[in-house]
Amino acid sequence: MKLDTGWVTFASAGENFPAYFARPPQATPGMPALLIIHEAFGVDAYIEDVANRFAAAGYETLAPDLLSPGGTRPPELTRPRLDAASGFLNANPAAWSGAPAREAALANLPEGQRTPIAATLAKLFTPDEARAARLARYTEVLVAAVGQLKSTASRKVASVGFCMGGALSALVAAAEPALDAAVVFYGTVPPPEKIAAIRCPMQGHYADPDPRITPHVPAFAEALKAQGVPFDVNVYAGARHAFFNDTAGSYALDASRAAFARTLSFLLRHLT
Repeated sequence: MKLDTGWVTFASAGENFPAYFARPPQATPGMPALLIIHEAFGVDAYIEDVANRFAAAGYETLAPDLLSPGGTRPPELTRPRLDAASGFLNANPAAWSGAPAREAALANLPEGQRTPIAATLAKLFTPDEARAARLARYTEVLVAAVGQLKSTASRKVASVGFCMGGALSALVAAAEPALDAAVVFYGTVPPPEKIAAIRCPMQGHYADPDPRITPHVPAFAEALKAQGVPFDVNVYAGARHAFFNDTAGSYALDASRAAFARTLSFLLRHLT
C-alpha cells in the first residue's frame, strides 16, 4: 500500500517538536487518528514502521520525536548513537536492570565503543527524580500532539505506546480528557494519583516474565475497575519485555501477532 508519509512540526510550551506521520490512501480530515509513542530510543526506523502498519490498517498516525526539542537532538541521541546503544542493550539484556550491570557490560567493550555508548546510556537512564520530570515534560508534549490531531472537529484519537511510550500512553490518558482510548505495550504503571484521573477505555499488553512491570498490573486493573474504566489486560506467557519490537532480540512472533490483532479490534470498538 502506498502511504502518504513525512514529517511535520508542532509546538508545546514554546518548543517545536518534529513528528513522523503516515496516512492511508483516501484519508479524510475526520478519520480516526493514533498518537504513536516511541520507546526510549526516539522515533527510529522501527517506530516509523509501526506508524506505517497502523496507517495501512486505516488510521492517520502521528509519532512525535520527544528527543528533539527545538527540532534537533543532542549529539549523544542521534540515530547512529542510539542504534549503537540499542545494539549494546540487545546483546546485554542484563544491562537493563541497573547501573552496576550496565557498567559491567560496558567494561567488556573496546574503549572506542565504550565511551560513546556510555555517554548515550547516561542520557537515557536518569535518576528517578529526573525521570519523573522528563516524563512530565514528555506528557505535556504529547497532550499538545493530541490537540494537533483533535483540531479536526469530531475526530476520535487514541494513544498507542511502547515501553517508555507505554508508560506515557497511560499518563496522557490521565492528563488529556479528550483522549478517546489508550493502548499500553509493557509500560510501567502510573502512580495512584494519575490512575485516578484516567477516564478513557484502556488496553494493555504485557510480557511474562517482566518482573519490573507485569506484577504491578493487577493492582492497576483493580484501580481502574473501581472507578468504572474498562481495561482489557493481555499477558503473554513466555514473551519478554519489548516483544513487539521486531528489530530487537526480545521479539516474539506469536505474541506480537496476537497483540496487533487485539489492538486493532480494540481501536475499532472505541474509535468508530
